[in-house]
Amino acid sequence: MKGMVRAAIAALLVATAGAALAEDGQAVAARFGALEAVQQISLSPDGSKIAYVTPHPTAGTVVYVADLTGTAPPKMAIASHGKDEQIYWCGWSSDTRLVCKIHIVYNQAGQLIGFTRAYALDADGGNAVMLSANTNRAVGIMQSGGEVIDWDVAGKPGTVLMSRAFVEQDGRDSNIATRPGGWGVEEVDTLTVKRKTVERPRSDATEYISDGHGNVRIMGTMASDPEGQLRDKVKYFFRRAGSKEWEQLSSVDTQSTGVGGFTPNAVDAKRDVVYGFDDKDGRAALYSITLDGKYLRHLELSRPDVDVDGLVRIGRDDRVVGASYATERRTVEYFDPELKKLSAALGKALPGQPQIGIIDASADEGKLLLLASSDTDPGKFYLFDKATHQLGGVLPVRPELDGMAMAPMKAITFPAADGTQIPAYLTLPVGSSGKNIPAIVMPHGGPGARDEWGFDWLVQFYAARGYAVLQPNFRGSTGYGASWYQQNGFKSWKIAIGDVLDAGRWLKAQGIAAPDKLGIVGWSYGGYAALQTSVLDPDLFKAIVAIAPVTDLEQFRGEFRGFTNFDLADKFIGQGPHVKEGSPAQNAAKIKAPVLMFHGDRDQNVKIAESRLMLGKLQGAGKQAQLVEFPGLQHSLTDSVARSRMLFESDQFLRKAMGLPAN
Repeated sequence: MKGMVRAAIAALLVATAGAALAEDGQAVAARFGALEAVQQISLSPDGSKIAYVTPHPTAGTVVYVADLTGTAPPKMAIASHGKDEQIYWCGWSSDTRLVCKIHIVYNQAGQLIGFTRAYALDADGGNAVMLSANTNRAVGIMQSGGEVIDWDVAGKPGTVLMSRAFVEQDGRDSNIATRPGGWGVEEVDTLTVKRKTVERPRSDATEYISDGHGNVRIMGTMASDPEGQLRDKVKYFFRRAGSKEWEQLSSVDTQSTGVGGFTPNAVDAKRDVVYGFDDKDGRAALYSITLDGKYLRHLELSRPDVDVDGLVRIGRDDRVVGASYATERRTVEYFDPELKKLSAALGKALPGQPQIGIIDASADEGKLLLLASSDTDPGKFYLFDKATHQLGGVLPVRPELDGMAMAPMKAITFPAADGTQIPAYLTLPVGSSGKNIPAIVMPHGGPGARDEWGFDWLVQFYAARGYAVLQPNFRGSTGYGASWYQQNGFKSWKIAIGDVLDAGRWLKAQGIAAPDKLGIVGWSYGGYAALQTSVLDPDLFKAIVAIAPVTDLEQFRGEFRGFTNFDLADKFIGQGPHVKEGSPAQNAAKIKAPVLMFHGDRDQNVKIAESRLMLGKLQGAGKQAQLVEFPGLQHSLTDSVARSRMLFESDQFLRKAMGLPAN
């Protein structure tokens, strides 16, 4: 790789970045609020080019292609414009052809509906075609534009396998017969868009898994009741090599508090096995099962303390090379001896000994696209050439933060009221003594999620502004097994919220949080937790910042009404006194601390009506509350200007509530 190419790419990404950070809060917020310069990246099969998705200067996203073997600057291949259209992923169907996915949001009769569509185009942007099927005669709505499940169709370069929704077609007044709907698989030529059905659509099918060599080996199905509501059982079927007959593999209970049964993730054609996750002693473990009809089951990896929850796959055939789990830090256990040795060596060789992740690989796996990052480093992409043993830098993830000192994230535990030790991450401001300073508790979203060690732009911003930040993995979080998950963070909200409250009490007891200088900040479920903590203990937190929060469990349930997953959401939320007792909007009168909320009005995860309801309830009870609405934005607020504003205004709000000087 030529140095001039790397310089050209870097110049493109940092064109608006200054040499040093200004000290005022607005400038710092702008740096941390800037979206990642590389939102997704992929390597061409021959390892000579990369395609990466980056934010559009105004709105939307842009895909650039860079030739890693020459000196020419990156070239734009395709762009989306407007907040409602976001290109979020691109992959290579050949050395010269890309497949890109775009997410689009439409407002249909007051209901926000999300759609995806796939496009194919040359690396220079030419010969662009829509790869998703035409739905001119569709009776229903085709939200999904399809998923590439295999890049390697034997003897047909540039052809992929795509699973997709077949929407019922109206054959009246045409020579096309009426076609039933369902989920099926097509073989699609990404240049001519010639398509051939490989798996006929089934109304109960939800998923297909290929073996990486053009053969569909696994199918997932989920039945519906007479009203069209999805049931809570997923059945998986497999095919023996060379067969077209489906045989049952496993059944999974989607409402289980644990794994719920063997869930297949990947097929290894060489070993003729399927990898998947299942329960072992109350935690998720990785197993393989033979696909020869003998069902020989082998435990590949397990842990006694946490779930094994990730597969590591590389190459055109998505070869399984390892698995991962998160204790204090995420760890990858490589099954491939060469990659295990390489990962360890690179982790030691690079500055700061960062975590190394394999993002992509050339077709022969001779070149690897890597990401090196840590708690204090937002990350940089590298290209490693196995033949020459050369490692070259490709792109930084967040060039706006270059040269800025970041605060280390430390894994700790603190005791809950019942004595249970709660795992958490504590980040103290750079240069701080860690005592008698303003502090924030930051519960994660989900609730089916957990925080992990690594770079977090939200945490680092508040640390840069002088706050200690504590992220508790409260009971109700995933990653620690079924007993830790409880019934989920809504049904078991008293336990989850109790742990979040105990996180704040620990900060005070340890002398980290200065008197009257403790706040809480959360996003999504974290926003719900931020509000609900002050229902249980109105005096602990002096300020509440809630971003896109759930505020009323009954209203949240209603957001699923009219969709096929309503019954599943209804069971997840549950019925009973906990619905009203666990809804901040229904208990707003108990909240004492001032509240600041942020919400995008195109949010499909949690509708903005939740925050508007909360605002009305708080103001009706005479409380201090404010809601900042972002027109056209969705749940993640993927807009640099909006994120910068959210950071700056939340910081100033916290400072005022804590009696700190504004700056």
